[in-house]
Amino acid sequence: MSSGRRVLLCCEQYAPSVGGVQEVMRQIAERLAQRGFVVTVATSVHPRRAPVEMLNDVRVVSFPINGNRVHGITGPVADYQSFLKDGGYDAILIKAAQQWTFDAAVDVIDALQARKVFIPCGFSGLHDHRYSAYFADMPGWLRRFDELVFYSDTYQDITFARAHGLHNLHVIPNGVDEREFKDTDAGDVRSALGIAATDDIVLSVGSMIMAKGHWEVVRAFRQARLARPATLVINGNHPHGGFVSSLKRLVKHALTGRWPIRFEAALALLSPGKKVLIVDLPRDELIKLYNAANLFVFASHVEYSPLVLFEAAASSTPFIASDAGNSREIAAWTEAGIVIGRREGRGRACEVSEIRKAIESMLTEPGLAARGTAGRVAILSQGFTWDRIVDKYIDVLKLA
Repeated sequence: MSSGRRVLLCCEQYAPSVGGVQEVMRQIAERLAQRGFVVTVATSVHPRRAPVEMLNDVRVVSFPINGNRVHGITGPVADYQSFLKDGGYDAILIKAAQQWTFDAAVDVIDALQARKVFIPCGFSGLHDHRYSAYFADMPGWLRRFDELVFYSDTYQDITFARAHGLHNLHVIPNGVDEREFKDTDAGDVRSALGIAATDDIVLSVGSMIMAKGHWEVVRAFRQARLARPATLVINGNHPHGGFVSSLKRLVKHALTGRWPIRFEAALALLSPGKKVLIVDLPRDELIKLYNAANLFVFASHVEYSPLVLFEAAASSTPFIASDAGNSREIAAWTEAGIVIGRREGRGRACEVSEIRKAIESMLTEPGLAARGTAGRVAILSQGFTWDRIVDKYIDVLKLA
């Protein structure tokens, strides 16, 4: 099918960097390579990756470029632009505005002979006054792409595109790696983490930054009146940046009334029948933890289309999610969860009391198990798997 056709994917970060953007692009890149396409990824430098490296049959080329059009781009931009123009690609897919792989590409986009597809990825700065001029230029940039891909049919990025008369729009939701979720085996993850067989497990997954809402989840869990013993597990990787960045985060958290999260977690021990674990498990163990969990709670302040909600549903684990990004759509598509509101204004955190009430309600819901089963059926039967999602990208990129 591929006839050796050449595809370039452009994204600010890529594996072994960890995150939603990285996972989406890794899934697309590796699955295209498995189907015989010649796949290259253009991305930023990573300390655990060579400047040019083959990762699972994907050629990853790193550029020492940083920043975006508003705050300034540093590094060899001209080299990246030449890489786009001279690579002989049949199709180019760029993910996310407000970062250099898109912002440096728009100046040469008309010179590219390849089919050009762009994933706006939410437009997080759309209402930020610093980005006013940037988004004034955005409609013109979008018109230079052959197709635009969105993860949501209702979020602000697709609404923006429609308002400016763009019609080359495709909604391709995110999903899960069906190979990881082929069964719901939890293995020995309970005993490995010291969680009693009688405990309910409440799980939250996301980077250990304030915006992911872990602090609110821990406080809500501590306050919740639960009928059974329970363990809250927070699984997240810590952001890089060294001592100075860590100190800045600590000060920022303190100014918003947040103690270090491990201190917050330790306070749970004062409540009989409760404990909080903070871990960063290997992926295979995390999948087992998803499968073992009774409830997934995701109180993130800012999102676009969180992969973790698809993963919770795929593991038959019902979820509570903040009204961030397209969480409401995912809840409707999967029928696996409920969505709670967030405060207006800066920060957009969920009220701790609302998370607490949702945890109490969900853990005692008579149809909780049925809700989880419905989520898994929806994920596996309605195309929310990367095997089927990549078929849609092949169609949009005109690679078939």
